Amino acid sequence: MRRRPIRPLAALGAAICLTVLTGCGTQTAGPGDRGAGGPNPHTAGGPGGDGTVRAQKVMRLTTPHEATGMTLLEGPVFDERGDLLVVDVTAPAGGPKVLRVDIGRKTSRQVHTDDRGAYTSAQFSPYDGRLYLTDFVHGDIVSLAPDGSDPRTFFSGEVDGAPMNPDDLAFDRDGHLYLSDSRGMSEGKAIGRVVRIDREGRDATVLAGGLAAPNGISFDERYRGLWVSELTENRVSYLLLDGKGSVTSRHTAIRVDGGIAQTDSIAVDADGNVYQALHGRPAIAVYDRHGERLATVDVRGRDAEGLESATNVAITPGGTRAYMTVSGPAGGFLYAFDALGKGIRQSNGG
Repeated sequence: MRRRPIRPLAALGAAICLTVLTGCGTQTAGPGDRGAGGPNPHTAGGPGGDGTVRAQKVMRLTTPHEATGMTLLEGPVFDERGDLLVVDVTAPAGGPKVLRVDIGRKTSRQVHTDDRGAYTSAQFSPYDGRLYLTDFVHGDIVSLAPDGSDPRTFFSGEVDGAPMNPDDLAFDRDGHLYLSDSRGMSEGKAIGRVVRIDREGRDATVLAGGLAAPNGISFDERYRGLWVSELTENRVSYLLLDGKGSVTSRHTAIRVDGGIAQTDSIAVDADGNVYQALHGRPAIAVYDRHGERLATVDVRGRDAEGLESATNVAITPGGTRAYMTVSGPAGGFLYAFDALGKGIRQSNGG
């Protein structure tokens, strides 16, 4: 994720300039696209005849902040009560950086703010039940109690002699963290990494390097490997793991024809389908585990005016109702659609 902002970012807090955020890969799948392929007529909740799933607007959550000139929603994740939490990456100091959304009532409230963080993802740990946030600008991993209280710095500092730009995160079954580190994005160098941090925050290991601004990261439905999107190459790589936290192989799994858009966050449903969010277009491309393109979830018509990205998606755990974070000059919104498979941990946060 080379995160070239769609519009310039003003200073955050103590004059921190975010040359942050994500890229999006829109695709019109062509014959040479490994993600090419028609819709799957046998998939529940699948697309129409043109392979398009039209998303419906649920609510607007934020408007562009005067201090930063924009708003960018990310990291949707359901808590145990069924509320949806999201982060606003560009919220200024004192502004709502984590929001809790009551979808039924269409209301939201601030859960957390501070004068420092630029948070790009959120996910609950299966180990301690806390909410973990990635601070892209400062390289920190911060955790909160489920109600947003008790903020703690879980990890900070260099990994293998280099600072991180952590974008998204994923947990394994035991609560160890796997991060997409978009190091090198601003320089345009393929020096990004996948970093594993043990659940105590003591041991940080580089699992893979030489990645082109890695952004989205998610385990597959069986926890056998990691899907990682590389923003500046518009591709999704697959890292096969050995079950002990090491990578045994790595290859390009999906090539995304994005046009002006680039690959952002990733989610995976119970059927193994990969939801590749797009920055630069309010849409999500859906593939099966073999890289075949199944559908495009899209915001269209007047609804798309003033919207420039669909950064991430959360699928209701055990259900198929999905909610994606969509942002642009018109504000930050939630849109809903019916996913092709049921929601699991891999489609809930990150």
